[in-house]
Amino acid sequence: MPSRATDPLPVRWHPSPNFGARRGGLVPDLVVLHYTAMATMEAALARLCDPAFEVSAHYLIGANGDTVQMVREDDRAWHAGAGAWRGRGDVNSRSIGIELDNDGRSPFPERQMVALERLLGDIMARRAIAPAGLIGHSDMAPGRKIDPGARFDWRRLALQGLAIWPGASAGAADGDRLHDDLCAAGYPADVDPDTVLAAFRLRFRPWAHGPADATDRALAHAVARMAVDPARATA
Repeated sequence: MPSRATDPLPVRWHPSPNFGARRGGLVPDLVVLHYTAMATMEAALARLCDPAFEVSAHYLIGANGDTVQMVREDDRAWHAGAGAWRGRGDVNSRSIGIELDNDGRSPFPERQMVALERLLGDIMARRAIAPAGLIGHSDMAPGRKIDPGARFDWRRLALQGLAIWPGASAGAADGDRLHDDLCAAGYPADVDPDTVLAAFRLRFRPWAHGPADATDRALAHAVARMAVDPARATA
């Protein structure tokens, strides 16, 4: 029988020295997904555990599904960097970071996706993180980061209740409120509208180009509503 997303996942402990305490009493209410953009999982693990680079994540999932934990969830890993989500910075202090062994161009293998689903199911259930709390590095850092990229299957996660995805019921927005809706969804308000739109499209409409259109406006309006109403997560 296939594993459900909520089944425990075997995880190997490989500690990284690159972490600190979460600031201001913050606890995780987000999970941020990344890709490693490195040649192998072993190379990525070495980088994430090297004090000279000052980067880390809580988890790393290999292409074959092998999963390594490098930082305790209660500690602050150094994965997100500059950026914001829902009007708040210091994303490192309020998130759990997951790195996926991927070069940024290739599809994400089935075994890796299954491992990710199981890990997310466990984390999000234990910490009561809603589907809207699962974001990409590109979402919180538009124009600076593009991971997990255009090949990542967000809709697959949404069908399991792990992410949000605007479905066929996404209706047209009233007027041209695209940027307002994107900010309401969580995207940083201090980034120029074209850059924010590109980040939004990377996740929800990755092959779209050109000026904003009615489809962008409808999808953004739907995502904004999902961000505040969990019942609409796969509307």
